[in-house]
Amino acid sequence: MCGRYAAAKDPATLAAEFDAYDATEDHAPPADHNVAPTKDVVAVVQRHPRDDDGKADDSRTERSLRVMRWGLIPAWAKDRSIGARMINARSESAATSNAFKTSLAKRRCLLPADGWFEWKKEGGHKQPFFMTRPDGRSLALAGLWTVWRDPKEKDGPPVVSTAVLTTAAQGQLADIHERMPLIMTPQRWAAWLDPDAEEVDGLLEPSLELIEELELRPVSSKVNNVRNNGPELVAREEPAAELDDPKLF
Repeated sequence: MCGRYAAAKDPATLAAEFDAYDATEDHAPPADHNVAPTKDVVAVVQRHPRDDDGKADDSRTERSLRVMRWGLIPAWAKDRSIGARMINARSESAATSNAFKTSLAKRRCLLPADGWFEWKKEGGHKQPFFMTRPDGRSLALAGLWTVWRDPKEKDGPPVVSTAVLTTAAQGQLADIHERMPLIMTPQRWAAWLDPDAEEVDGLLEPSLELIEELELRPVSSKVNNVRNNGPELVAREEPAAELDDPKLF
């Protein structure tokens, strides 16, 4: 699964990395080393541009950075609280889910991340790990998005929200947790973001090569508290040795 990640790069850096233009304006969230559900996040989308009358130009597309709320609120939802339970979408069932099937076909995005956190059960506690690229490049988490309007406030602003697609953990990640976010390699970005491609089954398989390149870094348990933030949360911190470790005697 994916319940927490880090996203500390500024929009200008992300725009260059993802070959997109920055449409976040002054709404981009600040550097965040402990992104939690319901927070605003930066997403990459590719859409047909529209003129002043709202008519789409079907002859071309534009890739841009947008701000979304993490936790997808389906268009049919009566209130936004459901989004807190919709932070992840299972890739195996998204195509048949009432909450995600339309977004999988028509509204896909990438969520840039420095890495994500997962907790491994070790003895009587859970050890947090930070999954990241050793070269510092962003990971592109496959995401879905949609637009929701509050039925009680018909004239209120729309809420654009997103969910992370997850899949069964592969390779070395299977030792940490049984689920993992679906990560898109740069070679898949264009096909995944293509707003005219509704069949994406071939893109839902994880890239084993990229998975094996990841660093699985043990980090401080401070990340467990969503109120904690800062680069120290992604710094390597080796687990404390158990008192019954025979090497200590």
